Amino acid sequence: MKKKIIVVTGASSGFGALSARAFALAGHTVFASMRETTGRNVSQVEAVAQFAQENAADLRAVEMDVQSDFSVKTGVEEVLALTGRIDVVVHNAGHMAFGPAEAFTTEQFAQLYDINVLSTQRVNREVLPHMRERRNGLLLWVSSSSARGGTPPFLSPYFAAKAAMDSLAVSYASELTRWGIETSIVVPGAFTRGTNHFAHAGAPSDAARAAEYERGPYAGVAATALEGLNALEPPDADAADVARAMVEIVNAPYGTRPFRVHIDPSQDGAEVVNGVADRVRRELFRNIGLSDLLVVDGTR
Repeated sequence: MKKKIIVVTGASSGFGALSARAFALAGHTVFASMRETTGRNVSQVEAVAQFAQENAADLRAVEMDVQSDFSVKTGVEEVLALTGRIDVVVHNAGHMAFGPAEAFTTEQFAQLYDINVLSTQRVNREVLPHMRERRNGLLLWVSSSSARGGTPPFLSPYFAAKAAMDSLAVSYASELTRWGIETSIVVPGAFTRGTNHFAHAGAPSDAARAAEYERGPYAGVAATALEGLNALEPPDADAADVARAMVEIVNAPYGTRPFRVHIDPSQDGAEVVNGVADRVRRELFRNIGLSDLLVVDGTR
């Protein structure tokens, strides 16, 4: 197995932190990118260094605020200066919000879209010229079963953003195969344990509007939704399975990596819907004479 240079966005916690460590243990050089490495995330930077030392692993923290063009550019340039290449980018950075859709301001929706969707565009614009020049690379997108599976109420800003990110990943895939760049989309289910995803979820700014829902006919719906999601998750569900699946994708031989992999212990239906959508996509490309765009070609 050839050692890969991997950049993981949003790697201070959750799937980002889990996957960064798993990649490093698998023998790769990993840059766990996060914002505020000298501020609120300084303890996470120290944890990265400690993990690397204790496990003789090549895991490093790098400053990268995915909401800043300048920070992304600086972070990517730092990695390239240190290693000379980037083989894999893991689009993991994201944020959740919980509450009635109406109670979120337009600005909050825009911020969630910026974190979950526009962040990937910032990183791609910095990394892809390098990958295209090398005719090699892998974009590994961390989507969500919420993009196409069962969608419980009061998570709409996050669901809408993840659906947009998933759609962007699908569109990018066919535009990169002739450059020799692969795409894989990981689809985790609603893991309510093992990450801080739900614990750190944002709330609506318009508290008065949110209260109207809690006092009216939707009283108790929020608690029921969260309790139901928690009950639906099997007791042996392990968020680390998502990281292990990502390692398997990265370690797979070039040209054989799966387009989409689901890790959803609760089985909310996303795998079924995505299966149909991905099949329709393949059929369309064959029908319009562009089936070669479905398969990576590093020889062009």
